Amino acid sequence: MDTLDGLKTVIAVVETGSFTAASDRLGMSKALVSKYVAEVEEGLGVRLFNRSTRRLALTEAGQRYYDQALPLLEEFSEMVDKVTGEQSNPRGVLRVSVPVTFGEMCLAPLIPKFLQQYPEIALDLQLSDKMIDMLEEGIDVVIRIGGVEDSNLIAKHIQTLPLALCASPAYLKDNSRPQKPEDLSDHQCIIDSNFRIGKYWPIVSPSGDSTSVAVTSRISVNSPRAVKEIALAGGGIGMVPRFIVQDALADGRLEEILPSYTMLEFGLFAIFPHRRYLSRKVRCFIDFLAQEFSA
Repeated sequence: MDTLDGLKTVIAVVETGSFTAASDRLGMSKALVSKYVAEVEEGLGVRLFNRSTRRLALTEAGQRYYDQALPLLEEFSEMVDKVTGEQSNPRGVLRVSVPVTFGEMCLAPLIPKFLQQYPEIALDLQLSDKMIDMLEEGIDVVIRIGGVEDSNLIAKHIQTLPLALCASPAYLKDNSRPQKPEDLSDHQCIIDSNFRIGKYWPIVSPSGDSTSVAVTSRISVNSPRAVKEIALAGGGIGMVPRFIVQDALADGRLEEILPSYTMLEFGLFAIFPHRRYLSRKVRCFIDFLAQEFSA
């Protein structure tokens, strides 16, 4: 084991919280992770972790080692990038977490293009709507709709995603079409429980006046694609990200409600750890997203 391997291994164990998770991140066996950590400890003459059958705890010496090792590893990676410059391609496994619907509909079709541009990158795309701990799970980039409150993370705005109110022609045939926001209270509305607004839908008029309408609903679901399908089946009026219903609006299977009004808008963000150095593979991926979704 060389010193660099030891640095990488200890950092991975600290950030993932276990030898098993660190082995997954590093692509090596758990036994080898344990061996490398033991060799670092032996070389330093200190214990970095207190081990038990239930948990792995960082010692005071281990915390100092991690605090010093992390910037050293970042400086080494930065040095390699500066020396190789344009002569080498970004490489390695890039682990990306992305919301399920956006990942399936918008990002997945772009993956072949990204891999063609960067043939030495392998992509591990993980679709999930749950909040994750990037460091613990070894994720390089998180794509999320909405902001981020963790001060240890940086959120780069990629695009704004507007929402649309829509319903099926069959539903509108049986129910009077809303002419103003207050009319929504007389309709069955489909709630996306991912939105914190619940049954209070904010709407902005063409003149810029804002209002919050208390809507009636017997349906709540935590999937925007399910909201679309329920609306297509005549289940009521849904507030859905426009990219999800764009095809149905275009071919008439859904009709837009209050088209001159503005609904919610969410930001699409690429989120990564607040570190001094950002690896080339991560930078290339974020630049690729910005370019593809800038239109």
